[in-house]
Amino acid sequence: MSTARLASSPETPEAALVVLARKGDRAAFEELVRRRQPWIRNLMRRLCGDAVAADDLAQQVFLQAWKSVHLVRQASRFGPWLKRLAVNTWLQELRKGDPLRNADEFEELASPRQDSAGIAMDLDRALAALPDKARLCIVLSYHECMTHEEISEFTSMPLGTVKSHIRRGTMRLQELLSAYLEQGK
Repeated sequence: MSTARLASSPETPEAALVVLARKGDRAAFEELVRRRQPWIRNLMRRLCGDAVAADDLAQQVFLQAWKSVHLVRQASRFGPWLKRLAVNTWLQELRKGDPLRNADEFEELASPRQDSAGIAMDLDRALAALPDKARLCIVLSYHECMTHEEISEFTSMPLGTVKSHIRRGTMRLQELLSAYLEQGK
């Protein structure tokens, strides 16, 4: 099988695609992007609360990935490497210091929506109301299923700070989404 057919085959293991991409194979990298793009876009959407900004950030992640895929030492660790790249891209975005970020106060959810799309939108709005670093820790913990120690390592935040962000962020989310809790009673 030619490398082009191998790279575009859905049955090709991700590690094989990474090896090809490290050698400059564009088709292999395109297949990696096709496979990983929904996950990265969703992670970025959860972090920034804006679909358009999430798409821009995901594009930045994959552009950076293409430029540095040759640095991936273990092809089997591409997923964690890409996640670290995404988190670093988000942290760089935060460092830009947008003065209007979180300028609007979150309006309380008067009546929660019943459909799952509405619930997801309410959750996204509630996440957007959290401070940036708390949102990052919450998303990495609950959405990415990372341990506190992994989050601490990924973000270079002290472990106690990560735990505080998660505890306070979770409490704030419970407040913002309390209408859902009351419905369950």
